[in-house]
This record gives sequence, structure tokens and C-alpha cells, in this order.
Amino acid sequence: MAGDEPAISDEQLVARAQDDPAAFVALYRRHYDGVFRYCVHRVFDRSAAEDVTSTVFLKVVGNLPKFIDRGSSFRNWLYRVANNAVKDYLRSARRRTAKELAAALPEGAPTDGPPRLHDDEASLLRRAILKLNHRQQAIVAMRYFDGMRLTDVAAILGSSPATVRSQLSRALASLRKRLTRQSRTGSRGAL
Repeated sequence: MAGDEPAISDEQLVARAQDDPAAFVALYRRHYDGVFRYCVHRVFDRSAAEDVTSTVFLKVVGNLPKFIDRGSSFRNWLYRVANNAVKDYLRSARRRTAKELAAALPEGAPTDGPPRLHDDEASLLRRAILKLNHRQQAIVAMRYFDGMRLTDVAAILGSSPATVRSQLSRALASLRKRLTRQSRTGSRGAL
């Protein structure tokens, strides 16, 4: 693919990627940064986000024929795959953390959550976001961290823009409530 060639759409690259690995490489390069940024803003850990992003592109390369059958935009389909990969990772990480914490605590110790460390405001916000349900986390990340329009978020999540707007409103109200309560108490206790 020469540098002076006219811009090729994602859909054209997907069609070419069926037989041409260079076309998939072009798709990967075009979308890697956005997918990685989304994953970082969902899992809040660079190393884990790299792993999840790799998982996303492995799933995408293995499922390109399914994309062609769907008839939606490649970017929306890619973020749908990323959203599902993040959900899988977070479920697995929560189970792992709960088991590790239970194994590390002495018999009879309270297990209502990990010990609290000194947090800065960013850490408090991360913890508050992680208390949201997966869908609300996805909406907040896509809208505010990735700067997507509500119509794009809705298309990725398979909802109407009105539904996403309502869910975003509830997520922001929940975040506001948690953070206000936290700043009022001045403690580093549970959000």
C-alpha cells in the first residue's frame, strides 16, 4: 500500500485482509492507539490494557468474516469486541483478587475489601468508576476518555442514543454522589 494511494476505508481494508496480511496490519495500525486508550481507561493498568488490546486484535483477526456479514462500521464492531474483552478481563481480575485477598488474610479477618492505601484524587475517581456497572463504565470511558459522540457509543453498545444518554446521566449522578460523599467525610474508606 503506497503512501500516495488514496485513503482506503476500513471496510475496504477488511475485505482485503481476508487474503492480504498487510491489509490487517494497516487496520491494526489505524486503530491500535484508540483501542489501547479505551482499554487503559477501563482497566486503569497499562500492562493489563496491553494484554486486553492484544486479545481484542486476536479476536478481530479470527472473526473478520463475521464482521463482513454484520454490515456495521468496522470501528463500532472493533469497540464492541474491545468492550467484551474488557468485561471478561475485569470479571476474571475481580475473581482473582477476591481469592488472593481471602488467602492472604488471617482466619476470621474481615474480607469486605482490600486494605485502603493513601489515595490521590485520580485514584479515588478510578475506584468510583470501577464501582459502576460494566455498561456505565464503558459509556463513561467512550464518551469522556475517548471523546466519542453519543451516537457512536450507542451504535457500539447496540442501544439508542436516548438510552445511552440516560445511562450516562445515571452513571454521572452515581459518580458525583460517591465523590461528594468521599470529600465530605474526608476519609479514604469505601466508596
